[in-house]
Amino acid sequence: MDQNEKLKKLYDAACRDVLSEQGIAAYIMKTCVEEFKDTPIKEIIRYIQGKPEVGAVLVNPQGEVTRIETLQNEDKSESESAVTFDIRFTVTAPDTGDEIKLIINLEAQNDYNPGYPLLKRGVYYCSRLISSQYGTVFVKSGYGKIQKVYSIWVCVNPTQKTEYSITSYHMTEKNIIGQVKADRHHYDLLNVVMICLGDKKYTELTGLLRLLNMMMVDNYLTKQEKRQILTEEFDVEITPELEKGVEEMCNLSEGIEKKGFDRGFNSGREDEKLASARRMIAAGKLSAEDIAGFSDLPLERVKELMQEQPA
Repeated sequence: MDQNEKLKKLYDAACRDVLSEQGIAAYIMKTCVEEFKDTPIKEIIRYIQGKPEVGAVLVNPQGEVTRIETLQNEDKSESESAVTFDIRFTVTAPDTGDEIKLIINLEAQNDYNPGYPLLKRGVYYCSRLISSQYGTVFVKSGYGKIQKVYSIWVCVNPTQKTEYSITSYHMTEKNIIGQVKADRHHYDLLNVVMICLGDKKYTELTGLLRLLNMMMVDNYLTKQEKRQILTEEFDVEITPELEKGVEEMCNLSEGIEKKGFDRGFNSGREDEKLASARRMIAAGKLSAEDIAGFSDLPLERVKELMQEQPA
């Protein structure tokens, strides 16, 4: 794995940490999950069941091993390669009378053109979210218990045609012959949502795009500025996990070769190189060799900077 790829993986992990925070997830659900469109942000948080799961947990879909009762983040069978969900959690739908649960999957995506239609991947993720319910949510012919799923993709670097858009794809009813009216809850079970950001400063945007652009794109803001905006403008509680994720995103984003993330590394200015190196050292995720490669500083100089850091 080359240095840039390693840094991107670390940045992706920081993005997942930020998006999995309940305050941020609630803002996304308010806009993207139909069931919560009329629910205040602060109330949405209490509908989240437990803490969103982030990581990779293996599950055997055939049920040959003991199943874990909680939702899992990774499905794998003998005939399929592993599928990892960035973030996965369950919510109870509000004001339904009955206890109806939804399964929400959030994905942070930096590469909008990975060599296949990203939307098809979203549909596949929804299909896996549904099929993996067998043995945990329902067994045998208990299909009536299947829970609706959402796969929501936050695309940091989309195409020019798709930037600054939020688009939903879901199942609808279309009568070919006759006038049938089925219960929507029986077929509207999967929903893919694509959130496409862009290079604009967050102050040029509104709503969810404003929040996510501020968090994930507008890297000219310091972590202190982002923290202040989150609390004062969006009324988001700064948990230790969220603060850590924001700090790592700010520290790591300098070295990623993508739109808006490559400043300060190839300019040749010594002060910018030193500042970039110090930010990566503060993140505590990279070796001295990696930091030297990213910042274009001599290895010995990076080691000296590391020794200057407080213990």
